[in-house]
Amino acid sequence: MTFLAIDIGNTRLKWAMYDDFRPGAALLAHGAEFLEHIERLAEGAWAGLPAPDHMLGCVVAGDAAKRRVHDQIEMMLGWNLEPLWVVPSAQEAGVVNGYDYPLRLGADRWVAMIGARHHMLQQGPARPLITVMVGTAVTVDALDTEGNFLGGLIIPGHGIMLRALEGGTAGLHVPTGDVQRFPKNTSDALTSGGTYAIAGAVERMYQHLSEQCNAEPMCIMAGGAGWKMSPSMTRPFQLMNNLIFDGLLVMAQKRWGQ
Repeated sequence: MTFLAIDIGNTRLKWAMYDDFRPGAALLAHGAEFLEHIERLAEGAWAGLPAPDHMLGCVVAGDAAKRRVHDQIEMMLGWNLEPLWVVPSAQEAGVVNGYDYPLRLGADRWVAMIGARHHMLQQGPARPLITVMVGTAVTVDALDTEGNFLGGLIIPGHGIMLRALEGGTAGLHVPTGDVQRFPKNTSDALTSGGTYAIAGAVERMYQHLSEQCNAEPMCIMAGGAGWKMSPSMTRPFQLMNNLIFDGLLVMAQKRWGQ
C-alpha cells in the first residue's frame, strides 16, 4: 500500500514515498525540486519508483503548479493514480477549524496543525499547542487543549523581510551577517532584526495561548529555515523536519485506513 505525499510550497516541491498511509510508515524515497523544475520529476526522481496506491498533496503555490504535477503523474507508466489535494474543512483528524472562512485557511497550515497535534498526543496528554512554520512566509498558529484552532499570525520570512528593506531603503543590501544580542554592524543588525521579529511573534502567541488556556503550551517548529531560529527562541520547542508529511499521513489514515 504505497503512498505518495506531496508538499508544494512557495519555492519548492517536496515529495515522499511511504510503504503505507499511516503515521510511522517506512519512508521509501523522498526528494525536492524547485518549482521551475517540476517537469523533471517523471523522467528524473520519480523514474523507477513503485506505483503508489494513493496520493495526497498540500499546495500553496496555486493551481498552475498543481496542474504541472498532474501532468507528471500522467506521464508515469503504470501509475493508475488519482491525485488528491487537501482542502481545509471545518473539522478533520481531531482539529476544529476556527478560521472565519475555513476554506481560506492555507492548506499547509491546516496540514501542519493536524500533524503537530498528532505528534503531541503521541508523547503524552493533550496541551495547548503552537505550530510554527518558517519558510518563505512564517506562520504561528494556536490550538487549545481540545484541538480547536483559535487563530494565528502570518509574517514575512527572513528573505522577504531583507529584500523589502533592500528595495525600500538606500544603501542597505541583503546581508550575510550573524544574529547578535547587540549588533554593531549593518549586516548583523539586519539578520538579527529579522530573526528576533519571528522569535518575538512566537513569544507573543505563546503568552496569549498560555493566558487563554491557563496552561503552558507545547511549541512545534518546522519549515526549511526553522533551524536558523533555534538559538534565538525564548521558549522550549521541538524542531520537526517533515511536519507536512506527518500531517498528510495522519489525514490519509483517517480517509483510507478505516
